[in-house]
Amino acid sequence: MNSNMKVVIVVVLGVIMSMVLPHFMKIDYETNVQSQSQKQTQGNQEKTETTEIAMATPDEAHPVTEETTEPEPETIIVPSDEPVDTATPVEPVVYDGLTMNELVEKLNRSLKSTLSGTGESFAKYCLEMGVDPYLAVAIVLHETGCNYSCSTQVKKCNNVGGMKGSPSCNGTSYAKFNTLDDGIYSFVKNLKENYYDYGLTTPESMNKKYAASTTWATKVKHYINKIKAA
Repeated sequence: MNSNMKVVIVVVLGVIMSMVLPHFMKIDYETNVQSQSQKQTQGNQEKTETTEIAMATPDEAHPVTEETTEPEPETIIVPSDEPVDTATPVEPVVYDGLTMNELVEKLNRSLKSTLSGTGESFAKYCLEMGVDPYLAVAIVLHETGCNYSCSTQVKKCNNVGGMKGSPSCNGTSYAKFNTLDDGIYSFVKNLKENYYDYGLTTPESMNKKYAASTTWATKVKHYINKIKAA
């Protein structure tokens, strides 16, 4: 083979290689790109699966515990041996071992005629002012006759103790009061201010100042005994 022929062959081969080589290089490039793409896709899938597994699997360092509600302690009612007091409250004793109601009833049993049922007023004002209710009612019964039938002073002028003053009772020296309750209050107040405040607390000590009769104290004590026994 001469040199000219060799040159022709080399040229032809160069032309062929220049035409074929780029094609093979393209194929190899596409193959590499496709391979890398597949590897990247596979890597992403593995990462996704790993993330999903991590999300689905509880963290061993922080285990999830279920909340539990403790049952409330049971209330145990222990029966008491002490009896339950269901009785009506006892009224306090106000005078001579008696409750207010008992004292009022006792006084009412001696108060008749116009003064019937006025025991509550006598009891109330006497206890408020510190006056013996038996003594007060006894004086009233002696002065007015209301253990049987009350005097005109009581019926017309509400004067329950023979008290003198104004306004006048029917032109007499005895005082007139608007109501029986006013008359009772004024009578008890008179005993408090003019007798008890001076230490005159018994029929005997009051006799000389209250009445001219020397038998006044004896008669008042008689009514006191009747009231207590009523």
